[in-house]
Amino acid sequence: MKYYLAVDIGASSGRHILAHLEDGKMVTEEIYRFSNGPETFPGTPGALGAQGNRRLMWNAERLFSEILNGLKKAGEMNKIPASVGVDTWGVDYVLLDGEDRPIDGVYCYRDGRTKSAIPSVHRKMSYAELYARTGIQHQPFNTVYQLFDDKRSGRLDGAKSFLMLPDYFHFRLTGVKKQEYTNATTTGMVNARTHRWDEEILDTLGYDRSLFGELSQPGETVGEFTEEVAEFVGYQSKVVLPATHDTASAVLAAPLRGQTPYISSGTWSLLGVERGAANTSDKARELDYSNEGSVNGNFRLQKNIMGLWMIQQVRHELNDKYDFSTLASLARINRVSDVVDVNDDRFLAPTSMIGEINAAVGKQLSVGGLAYCIFNSLAKSYAKSLAALEELTGEKYDTLNIIGGGSKNEFLNELTAEYTGKRIVTGPAEGTAIGNAMMQMVGAGELASVAEGREIIRNSFDIREL
Repeated sequence: MKYYLAVDIGASSGRHILAHLEDGKMVTEEIYRFSNGPETFPGTPGALGAQGNRRLMWNAERLFSEILNGLKKAGEMNKIPASVGVDTWGVDYVLLDGEDRPIDGVYCYRDGRTKSAIPSVHRKMSYAELYARTGIQHQPFNTVYQLFDDKRSGRLDGAKSFLMLPDYFHFRLTGVKKQEYTNATTTGMVNARTHRWDEEILDTLGYDRSLFGELSQPGETVGEFTEEVAEFVGYQSKVVLPATHDTASAVLAAPLRGQTPYISSGTWSLLGVERGAANTSDKARELDYSNEGSVNGNFRLQKNIMGLWMIQQVRHELNDKYDFSTLASLARINRVSDVVDVNDDRFLAPTSMIGEINAAVGKQLSVGGLAYCIFNSLAKSYAKSLAALEELTGEKYDTLNIIGGGSKNEFLNELTAEYTGKRIVTGPAEGTAIGNAMMQMVGAGELASVAEGREIIRNSFDIREL
């Protein structure tokens, strides 16, 4: 049996999922899971980038130790993977010095340190020009802005390497530095036509070109485990690049036929459609659509929507007293008329999500009312964004495919169907890990193409229709 191990790390949790092909189907097994979340550290008074008096950082060393623990678990089960690949969210990265040591930790995109960096970047290159070159939707946490804060604070001074977070984990596993394409596009610094780092952007903003190497495609081999890693986990394997941006992997696993729009539903909701070329028009920019890279030169024309982050934070503030199913049930029987703009920056990293929602609606909502307000507002945002996508592409879609963990939220799916008027197809729920494993199989030659992989996925997992 030939196993492939997908390490899928999201903003709230990570999982190791083993996959193999059997009788024309993909079989998956979760073998390890761990928690994740940004950690809060004191900010330096008056320092650029400090969010008030706090900094939000990822504990990359703990995450790497969890990666190793999951790899070791596979060995203990005697299910040694032929290859391993790591995916995470986009935009966040590690700076390494000349001794390959991380410089000053790994910032979380929710930190807010770019607030004053954004206008400084746009004085050097306007957002309109950035978009025309990259096709990337404006988000305050885009890497292009984060790096400018690093430049002015001095963090870039000693940097010799720049690696997106999955690239860093792959480096730690193999000792080989490779920069993967799909995640690189989330930086807002990859040219949408050349599929390479945009040197005009790098030079204009004063970013050292030597930090940005040749971009590698999903399916390429990074290298074999280092001796140290192999000794710890108990076996030797190799690392093969998945689409390291989690949304890219999730959409690869979507059982899409033709131009079917999707929502990759999780901490973030990404709504879009696959296209053969980037749309960097003024209209696309005004409608706030992004063009993120996929395999074979394709793009995901999509919009970032705040997603289930809001309900996750409400749940945490309530000491995880309610599971997500209970919150959805409470929402059903506590319908309120209040609607919020889920994409308002006020919800990006508030001290209290409950307090922020109540402030936005001007009253105190019950737990069920909060949940309904979030789900209802999300569904309305989906409908508005899908209408904008149809306007942008000039096409009418009859089906919407919802993938990822959020696809299990039946109440949100029902609201989405109501507001969009579309046929809703849901699943697979573990789309990201499945897409990760699929690209490893393509890299190994066990699958001939993404199209073949999607057909197998369609026949292997619970795909439902509302």
